[in-house]
Amino acid sequence: MSDVRDEIAACRLCRDRFAATATAHTPRPVVWFAPGARLLIASQAPGLRVHEAGTPFWDRSGTRLRDWLGVTEAEFYDRSRTAIVPMGFCFPGYDRNGGDLPPPAICAETWRDRALGFLPDIRLTVVIGAAALRWHLGTKAPVTQVVRNWRDHWPDVIPLPHPSWRNTGWLKKNPWFEAEVLPPLRARVREVLE
Repeated sequence: MSDVRDEIAACRLCRDRFAATATAHTPRPVVWFAPGARLLIASQAPGLRVHEAGTPFWDRSGTRLRDWLGVTEAEFYDRSRTAIVPMGFCFPGYDRNGGDLPPPAICAETWRDRALGFLPDIRLTVVIGAAALRWHLGTKAPVTQVVRNWRDHWPDVIPLPHPSWRNTGWLKKNPWFEAEVLPPLRARVREVLE
């Protein structure tokens, strides 16, 4: 029986799509999960630095996310404890204006159910960004509204804004996030990982 991780790593479904972007790059799926993981990071898609490094959240957003979760780098990257399954496993590229392209829907349609089925021990799912919120929570509501209502999904799922530096303004406008969401999130992550 084949391992879904190997299949995802070999995926080239979006070769032509990525070649047509402003970055004109080739697919490089970043696959970071293993059976036994108890914490699921359900994110958007790798950025350029992650694409180059081959390690998820290997950028400033990863530093911020680890701080939000209250985990060390070693805990975060321990696949036996933490699974990172984005909506798109590859860097989608930039548009002609330098903006991030969304993760191609075909990636989640092809791989998401199989990848999640490989992770039967998940006890907490951290859902990051609009595409992941739509998939996991079935909502098209604005991210701020969904995050504000985080208790609706607690204690098994928690919605978060993207930890990108581009959201620093959002964090300043929404101080309740750090005061109300992060302390229980960190406590729950500790409970799940220990």
